[in-house]
Amino acid sequence: MIHKEITPEDYRRVFEEMAGGPQILEELTKRFGRPVFVPGGPEGDRETCYRAGQRSVLDFILMQVNRANGVDDGDDTNING
Repeated sequence: MIHKEITPEDYRRVFEEMAGGPQILEELTKRFGRPVFVPGGPEGDRETCYRAGQRSVLDFILMQVNRANGVDDGDDTNING
């Protein structure tokens, strides 16, 4: 099986053009787009790290969709910002 490289346009097609895609992206944003920082010592640090990991996946998806729509900040290293 030959694997096609996944492009930003693929992300746009899935999350903006396919049936249910926009609703799924909205749900992911509501669930994982919350503030990352949680105060509270070691427990807060652990929760902050956990949320940052979740958020980085959402940020990557949004970055790909934005690129497909012509919005590109040119910085692949800062997808949490």
